[in-house]
Amino acid sequence: MIGLLAHSEKPAAATVVMAMATELARHGVPFLAERGTAPLAGLASDLDVHDLAQRCGLLVVMGGDGTILRIVHKLPGVLPPVFGINIGSLGFLTCLGPGEICRAVASIRDRDYILSNRPLLEARLSLSCGTTRVFHGLNDAVISRGERSELVKILVRLGDVPLTEYNADGLVVSTPTGSTAYSLSAGGPILMPDSGGFVITPICPHVLTNRSVVVSDASEIHVEISEQRHVVFVNVDGQESCAMGPGDSLHITKSARHLPLAMLPERSFSEVLRQKLKWSGTNV
Repeated sequence: MIGLLAHSEKPAAATVVMAMATELARHGVPFLAERGTAPLAGLASDLDVHDLAQRCGLLVVMGGDGTILRIVHKLPGVLPPVFGINIGSLGFLTCLGPGEICRAVASIRDRDYILSNRPLLEARLSLSCGTTRVFHGLNDAVISRGERSELVKILVRLGDVPLTEYNADGLVVSTPTGSTAYSLSAGGPILMPDSGGFVITPICPHVLTNRSVVVSDASEIHVEISEQRHVVFVNVDGQESCAMGPGDSLHITKSARHLPLAMLPERSFSEVLRQKLKWSGTNV
């Protein structure tokens, strides 16, 4: 069973959902739609995201990378395979564009796709009051100064070994999937999805020698605030945020969870990079 979900507020969403539902029906592929998505195709449904994930073996997500991230954060536990259709302007997680519905349905019908298991990170925030909050992110955990104008001092350790103290606007710890998101904008490197690492990237560091560091995804990354008067904000995938101050600590490790993300065999990650980043030059 195929589950359909869409970012219903995107202008082209109704057209894409209708085309997807029509093409699936034409090929006899059974599907269900999430309750906010169904009306876009003239259908009715009372299924929420959790219901759809439990009843379907593949979720077709129509929107952009942000739509997929929101679904990941709504679903606890084991994540179902996701096949992304891009309605936005960029999108590194989506498989095909809005004009490729026929190709998408043929791929789904024939199971002509590859599942790329994308690891998530676990961010465990231990507050000095004794409360612990745990977040799981597909892209990144971001420590930022918020609206304050001054830089913040952020101490980072790998296990028990100090890495450095950053004096910066903030810090991004990203997975390989998230290396093409905020980390890339902050000057970090691009990691291949299966590279098995984390990227630690300072945001506008005061010291120019503070550069991105790539560490193993077996690492335990500990983050603390050095200055007693500083308060920062921890945000995971742009979805969940929490204040962090002196005496609090953030512990980032590889999560036991992963996202099976559908990729087409003829479109490697290298090809996606060339298309999305508009790289030019000699084809190898």
